[in-house]
Amino acid sequence: MMQTIFDVIKTKAIVREWKKSGNTIGFVPTMGFLHEGHLSLIQKSVSENNRTVVSIFVNPTQFAPTEDLDKYPQDIQADTNMCGLAGVDLIFLPTVEEMYSNYSTFVDVEGLTNGLCGKSRPGHFRGVCTIVNKLFNITTPDRAYFGQKDAQQLAVIKKMVLDLNMDVEVITCPTIREKDGLAKSSRNSYLSPEERKAARVVSQAIFEGERLVKSGVKEVANVVKAMEDIIQTEPLAQIDYVEIVDGYSMKKIEKIEMTEKSLILGAVAVFFGKTRLIDNFIVN
Repeated sequence: MMQTIFDVIKTKAIVREWKKSGNTIGFVPTMGFLHEGHLSLIQKSVSENNRTVVSIFVNPTQFAPTEDLDKYPQDIQADTNMCGLAGVDLIFLPTVEEMYSNYSTFVDVEGLTNGLCGKSRPGHFRGVCTIVNKLFNITTPDRAYFGQKDAQQLAVIKKMVLDLNMDVEVITCPTIREKDGLAKSSRNSYLSPEERKAARVVSQAIFEGERLVKSGVKEVANVVKAMEDIIQTEPLAQIDYVEIVDGYSMKKIEKIEMTEKSLILGAVAVFFGKTRLIDNFIVN
């Protein structure tokens, strides 16, 4: 039977008992308002582990003062129902006070966070790394599941796990999309009908960029230009960034050279009104 636990000590005690009994632990960190993308992570965890923990916590330290913390969508009842049906064993649902009372310790990953969303959202990844570190310490999972849609976040978390010798395997899961290609996101609920229709250009640009790279186009500027041209066909779209980077270092590249060790990341962030959507493709 699924449990919903609100405090750290009880959560740690339950997981500790599971591990004493030889269970493997899968963990899916979320900010709630769960959709099919989250569900795919949960289902993979349930299939690969004896026990699955899902956290639901809107983390204030990863939001800038001008961002959408106060209006971030929430539906705890729907989230609970989805988790129960998917076979989750424990929902960790802490308050801000539970996670950050008298708090003064933060985690930074340097280098990987300088560009893309790190440039557009200063301090964002400091908050992400801090909360993920805390959640890993609380739930002590064997495996943790993240979606490719947040590719930079995934790279940063993998680097943190490597650098801090964390005993957890970070699993990458594919982006789940709407029928028209738009990547599933909790923030899609902010879009007006007109903005939602316009947002299709984001995935269209991603698919075209991926096609060009796979077809052998070498000049990054040409790929970026083609992607920007697609997005700019929509008057409601305001580009934050369109970039092709090395998928390991997150540094910009000028030429696409495909070798056995190459990892090419094409990433975009686009505003529709006040709603910022991200998407990406990876070619290796």
